[in-house]
Amino acid sequence: MCMACEEAELYYRWQLLELIARGEMPAGMTEDDLRAMELPVPGEVELIEKPDGSLVIRKVEAKEAAPAPAGGSTGTKAKAAARAKAKKAAAAKGGKAKADAFVCDSPEDV
Repeated sequence: MCMACEEAELYYRWQLLELIARGEMPAGMTEDDLRAMELPVPGEVELIEKPDGSLVIRKVEAKEAAPAPAGGSTGTKAKAAARAKAKKAAAAKGGKAKADAFVCDSPEDV
């Protein structure tokens, strides 16, 4: 991945994280989409302003630990990761990209 593509991907993830920390669900995204990207959902992180004016995103501590589902969370994470990988592969094979998605036109590094 070229440096511009990597930077664009990181910036996109940061924008999503900021929206989530403000308690908003990103437009066009579902909880499954966020989990597949290994991002939290609204309510799991919050945006805090420090006394010096800087902003910090921090994880919200759960008041009570919820019991693990019967199947365990590893199966769900594996399925979500597989779906994300399949989506990415489909997009690489000529699938439709989002209208505002960054598209790299540089040749592959060899």
